[in-house]
Amino acid sequence: MKIRSLGYAGFAAPDPQAWLSYATDIIGAMPARAVPGESWGMPAVPGQGPASGGSGIGSDGSIYLKLDDWQWRLAVHPSDDKSGLLYIGFELDNAAALSTAVAELQAAGIEARLGSEEQARGRAVTGIAYTQDPMGNCIELFYGITMDRKFCSPQGMSFLTGDMGLGHLNLIAGPLMAAREFYTQLLGFELTDYIRFGEDNSANFFHCNRRHHSIGLLRIGDMVGLHHLMLEVTEVDMVLKCLERAEDAGLAITSTLGRHVNDNVLSFYMRSPSGFEVEIGWDGRLLDDSWSSNEFVEGDIWGHRGLDAITIEENLNAGNQQDEESL
Repeated sequence: MKIRSLGYAGFAAPDPQAWLSYATDIIGAMPARAVPGESWGMPAVPGQGPASGGSGIGSDGSIYLKLDDWQWRLAVHPSDDKSGLLYIGFELDNAAALSTAVAELQAAGIEARLGSEEQARGRAVTGIAYTQDPMGNCIELFYGITMDRKFCSPQGMSFLTGDMGLGHLNLIAGPLMAAREFYTQLLGFELTDYIRFGEDNSANFFHCNRRHHSIGLLRIGDMVGLHHLMLEVTEVDMVLKCLERAEDAGLAITSTLGRHVNDNVLSFYMRSPSGFEVEIGWDGRLLDDSWSSNEFVEGDIWGHRGLDAITIEENLNAGNQQDEESL
Protein backbone atom coordinates (compact mmCIF):
# COMPACT_ATOMS: atom_id res chain seq x y z
CA MET A 1 0.00 0.00 0.00
CA LYS A 2 1.22 3.50 -0.76
CA ILE A 3 -0.24 6.38 1.23
CA ARG A 4 0.11 9.74 -0.53
CA SER A 5 -0.47 11.93 2.50
CA LEU A 6 -2.30 12.57 5.74
CA GLY A 7 -5.38 14.14 4.21
CA TYR A 8 -7.74 15.12 7.02
CA ALA A 9 -8.63 14.48 10.64
CA GLY A 10 -11.87 14.48 12.60
CA PHE A 11 -12.38 15.12 16.30
CA ALA A 12 -15.22 14.92 18.82
CA ALA A 13 -16.05 17.69 21.27
CA PRO A 14 -18.99 18.60 23.53
CA ASP A 15 -18.94 22.14 22.11
CA PRO A 16 -17.75 22.41 18.49
CA GLN A 17 -18.45 26.16 18.60
CA ALA A 18 -15.53 26.55 21.01
CA TRP A 19 -13.37 24.87 18.38
CA LEU A 20 -14.67 27.18 15.67
CA SER A 21 -13.56 30.24 17.65
CA TYR A 22 -10.23 28.65 18.57
CA ALA A 23 -9.47 27.51 15.02
CA THR A 24 -10.35 30.80 13.34
CA ASP A 25 -9.21 33.34 15.97
CA ILE A 26 -6.02 31.58 17.13
CA ILE A 27 -4.90 29.08 14.50
CA GLY A 28 -6.14 31.10 11.53
CA ALA A 29 -8.14 28.36 9.80
CA MET A 30 -11.06 29.34 7.57
CA PRO A 31 -14.62 27.98 7.96
CA ALA A 32 -15.30 25.65 5.03
CA ARG A 33 -17.19 27.35 2.18
CA ALA A 34 -19.35 24.22 1.98
CA VAL A 35 -19.70 21.33 4.41
CA PRO A 36 -19.18 17.81 3.03
CA GLY A 37 -22.28 16.30 1.49
CA GLU A 38 -24.16 19.48 0.68
CA SER A 39 -24.80 20.79 -2.82
CA TRP A 40 -22.66 23.56 -4.26
CA GLY A 41 -25.59 24.64 -6.44
CA MET A 42 -25.56 25.17 -10.19
CA PRO A 43 -22.23 26.60 -11.41
CA ALA A 44 -22.36 30.16 -12.81
CA VAL A 45 -26.01 30.63 -11.80
CA PRO A 46 -26.48 33.70 -9.55
CA GLY A 47 -27.93 32.99 -6.12
CA GLN A 48 -26.78 29.37 -6.11
CA GLY A 49 -24.52 28.11 -3.37
CA PRO A 50 -24.12 25.83 -0.34
CA ALA A 51 -26.83 25.93 2.30
CA SER A 52 -24.23 26.46 5.04
CA GLY A 53 -23.32 29.78 3.42
CA GLY A 54 -19.62 29.61 4.25
CA SER A 55 -20.24 29.26 8.00
CA GLY A 56 -18.45 25.91 8.13
CA ILE A 57 -21.28 24.56 10.30
CA GLY A 58 -23.20 21.44 9.31
CA SER A 59 -26.84 20.71 10.07
CA ASP A 60 -25.81 18.43 12.96
CA GLY A 61 -23.59 21.10 14.54
CA SER A 62 -20.32 19.73 13.15
CA ILE A 63 -17.79 22.30 12.03
CA TYR A 64 -15.46 21.97 9.06
CA LEU A 65 -12.26 23.96 8.68
CA LYS A 66 -10.25 24.86 5.62
CA LEU A 67 -6.45 25.28 5.53
CA ASP A 68 -5.74 25.38 1.80
CA ASP A 69 -7.37 24.61 -1.57
CA TRP A 70 -9.07 21.47 -0.25
CA GLN A 71 -12.73 21.83 0.72
CA TRP A 72 -11.81 20.96 4.32
CA ARG A 73 -8.98 19.51 6.37
CA LEU A 74 -10.24 19.45 9.97
CA ALA A 75 -13.67 18.54 11.33
CA VAL A 76 -15.08 18.69 14.85
CA HIS A 77 -18.28 16.74 15.57
CA PRO A 78 -20.58 17.21 18.58
CA SER A 79 -20.43 14.45 21.17
CA ASP A 80 -21.76 14.19 24.71
CA ASP A 81 -19.60 11.22 25.71
CA LYS A 82 -16.32 11.59 23.81
CA SER A 83 -13.69 14.24 23.24
CA GLY A 84 -10.61 13.83 21.06
CA LEU A 85 -9.63 12.02 17.90
CA LEU A 86 -12.46 10.38 15.92
CA TYR A 87 -10.83 9.46 12.61
CA ILE A 88 -7.74 9.89 10.45
CA GLY A 89 -8.00 10.23 6.67
CA PHE A 90 -5.15 8.94 4.49
CA GLU A 91 -5.07 9.77 0.79
CA LEU A 92 -4.49 7.11 -1.90
CA ASP A 93 -3.96 7.54 -5.65
CA ASN A 94 -7.19 6.24 -7.16
CA ALA A 95 -10.02 3.68 -7.06
CA ALA A 96 -7.71 0.79 -7.94
CA ALA A 97 -5.36 1.69 -5.11
CA LEU A 98 -8.29 1.85 -2.69
CA SER A 99 -9.61 -1.60 -3.68
CA THR A 100 -6.10 -3.07 -3.49
CA ALA A 101 -5.56 -1.55 -0.05
CA VAL A 102 -8.75 -3.14 1.31
CA ALA A 103 -7.78 -6.51 -0.17
CA GLU A 104 -4.30 -6.32 1.36
CA LEU A 105 -5.66 -5.49 4.80
CA GLN A 106 -8.22 -8.29 4.65
CA ALA A 107 -5.55 -10.76 3.51
CA ALA A 108 -3.49 -9.80 6.58
CA GLY A 109 -6.46 -10.54 8.85
CA ILE A 110 -7.29 -6.87 9.45
CA GLU A 111 -10.93 -5.85 9.29
CA ALA A 112 -11.43 -3.44 6.37
CA ARG A 113 -14.33 -2.53 4.11
CA LEU A 114 -15.18 -0.25 1.24
CA GLY A 115 -17.59 2.56 2.01
CA SER A 116 -20.62 3.63 -0.01
CA GLU A 117 -20.87 6.55 -2.41
CA GLU A 118 -22.97 8.37 0.19
CA GLN A 119 -20.30 7.85 2.85
CA ALA A 120 -17.65 9.16 0.48
CA ARG A 121 -19.77 12.22 -0.28
CA GLY A 122 -20.05 12.81 3.47
CA ARG A 123 -16.28 13.37 3.51
CA ALA A 124 -16.18 15.30 0.19
CA VAL A 125 -14.16 12.55 -1.50
CA THR A 126 -14.78 10.20 -4.43
CA GLY A 127 -14.16 6.86 -2.74
CA ILE A 128 -13.59 5.74 0.85
CA ALA A 129 -12.74 2.66 2.91
CA TYR A 130 -12.50 1.97 6.63
CA THR A 131 -10.18 0.11 8.97
CA GLN A 132 -8.75 0.55 12.49
CA ASP A 133 -5.26 0.80 13.98
CA PRO A 134 -4.13 -1.17 17.08
CA MET A 135 -5.02 1.74 19.39
CA GLY A 136 -8.61 1.69 18.14
CA ASN A 137 -8.31 4.82 15.99
CA CYS A 138 -10.66 4.79 12.99
CA ILE A 139 -8.62 4.94 9.78
CA GLU A 140 -10.30 6.21 6.61
CA LEU A 141 -8.59 5.54 3.28
CA PHE A 142 -9.81 7.68 0.42
CA TYR A 143 -9.11 9.11 -3.02
CA GLY A 144 -10.44 11.96 -5.14
CA ILE A 145 -10.79 15.04 -2.93
CA THR A 146 -13.03 18.04 -3.61
CA MET A 147 -10.88 21.00 -4.62
CA ASP A 148 -12.67 24.31 -4.04
CA ARG A 149 -9.70 26.71 -3.64
CA LYS A 150 -10.30 30.33 -2.44
CA PHE A 151 -8.63 29.82 0.96
CA CYS A 152 -8.33 33.06 2.92
CA SER A 153 -7.09 32.87 6.51
CA PRO A 154 -8.81 35.28 8.92
CA GLN A 155 -5.42 35.71 10.61
CA GLY A 156 -3.20 35.91 7.53
CA MET A 157 -1.84 32.38 7.99
CA SER A 158 -0.50 30.24 5.13
CA PHE A 159 -0.20 26.51 5.79
CA LEU A 160 2.36 24.21 4.17
CA THR A 161 0.24 21.36 2.78
CA GLY A 162 0.06 20.38 -0.92
CA ASP A 163 1.61 17.01 -1.73
CA MET A 164 2.85 16.73 1.87
CA GLY A 165 -0.66 16.72 3.33
CA LEU A 166 -2.26 18.22 6.41
CA GLY A 167 0.72 18.15 8.77
CA HIS A 168 1.24 15.39 11.32
CA LEU A 169 -0.49 13.56 14.16
CA ASN A 170 1.45 12.24 17.12
CA LEU A 171 -0.46 9.26 18.50
CA ILE A 172 0.03 7.83 21.99
CA ALA A 173 0.63 4.16 21.30
CA GLY A 174 0.67 1.81 24.26
CA PRO A 175 0.77 -1.25 21.96
CA LEU A 176 3.83 0.21 20.18
CA MET A 177 5.09 -2.87 18.33
CA ALA A 178 1.64 -3.69 16.93
CA ALA A 179 1.20 -0.04 15.94
CA ARG A 180 4.59 0.07 14.20
CA GLU A 181 3.77 -3.09 12.24
CA PHE A 182 0.36 -1.70 11.23
CA TYR A 183 1.68 1.63 9.98
CA THR A 184 4.79 0.26 8.25
CA GLN A 185 3.99 -3.27 7.06
CA LEU A 186 0.33 -2.63 6.19
CA LEU A 187 -0.05 1.08 5.42
CA GLY A 188 3.43 1.42 3.94
CA PHE A 189 4.86 4.22 6.10
CA GLU A 190 8.64 4.29 6.52
CA LEU A 191 10.53 4.91 9.75
CA THR A 192 12.25 8.30 9.66
CA ASP A 193 13.89 8.32 13.11
CA TYR A 194 13.23 7.62 16.78
CA ILE A 195 14.37 8.44 20.30
CA ARG A 196 14.28 6.23 23.38
CA PHE A 197 13.70 7.49 26.92
CA GLY A 198 13.02 5.81 30.22
CA GLU A 199 11.98 2.20 30.58
CA ASP A 200 10.61 0.92 27.24
CA ASN A 201 9.35 4.38 26.25
CA SER A 202 10.11 6.02 22.91
CA ALA A 203 8.98 8.49 20.27
CA ASN A 204 8.93 7.11 16.71
CA PHE A 205 8.38 9.10 13.52
CA PHE A 206 7.14 7.81 10.14
CA HIS A 207 6.90 9.38 6.69
CA CYS A 208 4.92 8.68 3.53
CA ASN A 209 6.17 11.63 1.44
CA ARG A 210 8.76 14.43 1.68
CA ARG A 211 7.51 15.67 5.06
CA HIS A 212 9.77 14.41 7.87
CA HIS A 213 6.81 12.62 9.44
CA SER A 214 3.07 12.47 9.00
CA ILE A 215 2.54 10.04 11.89
CA GLY A 216 4.33 9.84 15.21
CA LEU A 217 3.93 6.97 17.67
CA LEU A 218 4.70 7.94 21.25
CA ARG A 219 4.89 5.23 23.91
CA ILE A 220 4.51 6.33 27.53
CA GLY A 221 3.52 3.20 29.41
CA ASP A 222 0.21 1.74 28.32
CA MET A 223 -1.53 5.04 27.57
CA VAL A 224 -3.38 5.53 24.26
CA GLY A 225 -4.79 8.66 22.69
CA LEU A 226 -3.64 11.71 20.76
CA HIS A 227 -0.73 13.82 21.96
CA HIS A 228 -0.81 16.52 19.30
CA LEU A 229 -1.78 17.75 15.88
CA MET A 230 0.94 19.69 14.06
CA LEU A 231 0.23 22.36 11.44
CA GLU A 232 3.14 23.88 9.52
CA VAL A 233 3.13 27.45 8.25
CA THR A 234 5.20 29.11 5.55
CA GLU A 235 6.79 31.99 7.51
CA VAL A 236 8.40 32.15 10.94
CA ASP A 237 6.45 35.30 11.84
CA MET A 238 3.23 33.31 11.50
CA VAL A 239 4.39 31.04 14.33
CA LEU A 240 5.27 34.00 16.53
CA LYS A 241 2.04 35.87 15.82
CA CYS A 242 0.01 32.73 16.59
CA LEU A 243 1.90 32.32 19.86
CA GLU A 244 1.10 35.93 20.73
CA ARG A 245 -2.61 35.39 19.98
CA ALA A 246 -2.64 32.25 22.14
CA GLU A 247 -0.95 34.03 25.05
CA ASP A 248 -3.27 37.02 24.74
CA ALA A 249 -6.26 34.65 24.87
CA GLY A 250 -4.93 33.01 28.04
CA LEU A 251 -4.50 29.58 26.44
CA ALA A 252 -2.25 27.00 28.08
CA ILE A 253 1.14 26.94 26.32
CA THR A 254 2.16 23.35 26.99
CA SER A 255 5.59 23.65 25.37
CA THR A 256 7.53 26.85 24.91
CA LEU A 257 8.96 28.06 21.62
CA GLY A 258 11.85 25.88 20.48
CA ARG A 259 13.44 23.94 17.63
CA HIS A 260 13.47 20.13 17.35
CA VAL A 261 16.67 18.25 16.56
CA ASN A 262 15.19 15.61 14.28
CA ASP A 263 12.67 17.40 12.03
CA ASN A 264 14.23 20.88 12.45
CA VAL A 265 10.82 22.46 13.15
CA LEU A 266 10.68 25.73 15.07
CA SER A 267 7.40 25.62 16.98
CA PHE A 268 5.36 25.92 20.14
CA TYR A 269 2.55 23.75 21.55
CA MET A 270 -0.77 24.86 23.04
CA ARG A 271 -3.73 22.99 24.50
CA SER A 272 -6.79 22.70 22.25
CA PRO A 273 -10.42 22.87 23.43
CA SER A 274 -10.43 19.05 23.33
CA GLY A 275 -7.47 18.68 25.67
CA PHE A 276 -4.88 17.39 23.21
CA GLU A 277 -2.15 19.75 22.02
CA VAL A 278 -1.74 21.67 18.78
CA GLU A 279 1.76 22.41 17.50
CA ILE A 280 2.26 25.37 15.16
CA GLY A 281 5.61 25.13 13.40
CA TRP A 282 7.84 26.31 10.56
CA ASP A 283 10.90 25.15 8.60
CA GLY A 284 10.41 21.39 8.76
CA ARG A 285 13.03 19.07 7.31
CA LEU A 286 12.27 17.65 3.85
CA LEU A 287 13.37 14.12 3.01
CA ASP A 288 14.73 12.69 -0.23
CA ASP A 289 15.67 9.21 -1.46
CA SER A 290 19.04 9.38 0.30
CA TRP A 291 17.42 9.51 3.77
CA SER A 292 18.25 6.62 6.13
CA SER A 293 16.31 5.97 9.33
CA ASN A 294 18.24 6.65 12.54
CA GLU A 295 18.11 6.97 16.29
CA PHE A 296 18.67 10.45 17.69
CA VAL A 297 19.55 11.12 21.31
CA GLU A 298 18.47 14.70 22.09
CA GLY A 299 15.02 16.17 21.60
CA ASP A 300 15.68 19.83 20.92
CA ILE A 301 18.36 22.25 19.82
CA TRP A 302 16.84 24.81 22.19
CA GLY A 303 13.55 25.58 23.94
CA HIS A 304 10.46 23.36 23.91
CA ARG A 305 10.35 23.29 27.69
CA GLY A 306 7.50 20.98 28.60
CA LEU A 307 8.26 18.17 26.13
CA ASP A 308 10.06 15.91 28.60
CA ALA A 309 8.39 12.58 29.35
CA ILE A 310 7.29 13.53 32.88
CA THR A 311 5.68 16.80 31.78
CA ILE A 312 4.03 15.13 28.77
CA GLU A 313 2.42 12.56 31.07
CA GLU A 314 1.26 15.33 33.44
CA ASN A 315 -0.20 17.29 30.50
CA LEU A 316 -1.96 14.19 29.18
CA ASN A 317 -3.54 13.61 32.57
CA ALA A 318 -4.55 17.28 32.76
CA GLY A 319 -6.04 17.08 29.27
CA ASN A 320 -7.98 13.93 30.17
CA GLN A 321 -9.30 15.64 33.32
CA GLN A 322 -10.39 18.63 31.21
CA ASP A 323 -12.21 16.27 28.85
CA GLU A 324 -14.07 14.62 31.73
CA GLU A 325 -15.07 17.97 33.26
CA SER A 326 -16.41 19.23 29.91
CA LEU A 327 -18.55 16.15 29.22
